[in-house]
Amino acid sequence: MPVDIKKIPLPCYVLEEDLLRKNLTLIKQVSEIAGVEIILAFKGFAMWGAFPIVREYINGATASSLNEARLCFEEMKTKSHTYCVAISDDEIDELLKYSSHITFNSLNQFNKYKEKAKTAGVSCGIRVNPQYSEVTTELYNPCSPNSRLGMCIEHFKETLPETLEGLHFHALCENDSYTLEKTLQAFEKKFAHLIKQAKWINMGGGHLMTKQGYDTNHLIQVLKAFKQRYPKIHVILEPGSAFVWQTGSLYSTVLDVVENNGVKTVIVDVSFTAHMPDCLEMPYRPRITGAIDPVEGKPTYRIGGTSCLSGDFMFEYSFEHELKEGDTLVFEDMIHYTMVKTSTFNGVKHPSMGIWTKENTFKLLKKFGYTDYKNRLS
Repeated sequence: MPVDIKKIPLPCYVLEEDLLRKNLTLIKQVSEIAGVEIILAFKGFAMWGAFPIVREYINGATASSLNEARLCFEEMKTKSHTYCVAISDDEIDELLKYSSHITFNSLNQFNKYKEKAKTAGVSCGIRVNPQYSEVTTELYNPCSPNSRLGMCIEHFKETLPETLEGLHFHALCENDSYTLEKTLQAFEKKFAHLIKQAKWINMGGGHLMTKQGYDTNHLIQVLKAFKQRYPKIHVILEPGSAFVWQTGSLYSTVLDVVENNGVKTVIVDVSFTAHMPDCLEMPYRPRITGAIDPVEGKPTYRIGGTSCLSGDFMFEYSFEHELKEGDTLVFEDMIHYTMVKTSTFNGVKHPSMGIWTKENTFKLLKKFGYTDYKNRLS
C-alpha cells in the first residue's frame, strides 16, 4: 500500500515494512538453500527500531566498532561478528564481551589480543586482501593495491597461526554473484592452503542479492560449489545494502525556488551533504518520484539542499508540473547507507525516522531536535 504523506512528519526517512519483509524473505531463502549464514551489517543499516522485524528472519549481525557491537548485543539480542580496522587497549575487553567472532585487520593486532580473545571464548579471524576487485569508485574499493584493509598473502606462512580460526575478505560493493565468483577464484588462488585449515570464511558484504535482476540461483550455486570444495568450512556473508535495498524513501518539502542566470533551483528541507552523503561521495544521482532527466520544454530544476555548502545540490531534473513552496519531494531508496552516515552539519534540521507498517499506519521512531545537535558538540 502507498505511504500516506499526510501522516508523516516531514522531513522523514520512512522504512516500508512490507518491502523490508520481502527482502528478508529472499535473504533467508538464500541462506537456507545455500547452507550459509547471512548476517546484517550495521554499517549499512542500523535502524534498531526495525530490529524486531529483522530478528524474525536472521539471527546475527556484524559490527565495525565497539558502539555497533554493543548495539548488536542490546538490540539484536545477540553477540556480533566484529571487524575493526584497529582496536585500542581501552576498548578490547568490552569489545570481546559483546562479540562471538572477532576479525583483526592485521597480524599485529591478532598477536596483541589473541590471548584475551582466547580467554573470552571469542573465535578469532584475520581479514585478508585477495587483491581482486571490480569496484570502480576508488573511495569504496577495499582491495586497491595499497589498501590498509587486510593482509596480503605474503604476510602468511604455510599454516595459520594457532587460535586463528577464520579468514575474512571484503571485496564487493553492490556487486553481483558473477563478481563474487571471480573474487573467489582470486581468493582461492592465493589462500587455498589456509582456507583448508580454517573453521569459517566470512565473504564480507556487497552481495546485492535483493536488487532486481540479481541471479540468486547463480549465487546459491557459487556458494554450494565453494562448500563442496571445503566441506568443513562455515560460510558467512554480511551484506548491508541488500537487507534494505529499495525499502523506503526520504520525504522532504520544497521551501523555496530561486533562479539565477536562467537556472532554477528548488530548495528542500534536507541536505545532500548532511542527509544523503553518498550522492556526493559515490557519487550517484538519486531517483526522485515523478522526476526524470532534463527534457526541453518541461519544468526543470536543480535540487538544492538546505546547508550552506555550495555543492549541496543535484543537477537538473524535469517534472510534469511547476514546483512551488510546500510541494513534497520524495528521494527514493534512501534507507541503506544514509541514516548511518548523516550529520548535523550547519545545525540543519535532521529528518525524523519511522516505519510505514504492514497495517498501513505510521510508527515514529525518532524525531530530532536542538538537543541532538547540541549534544554532539561541547
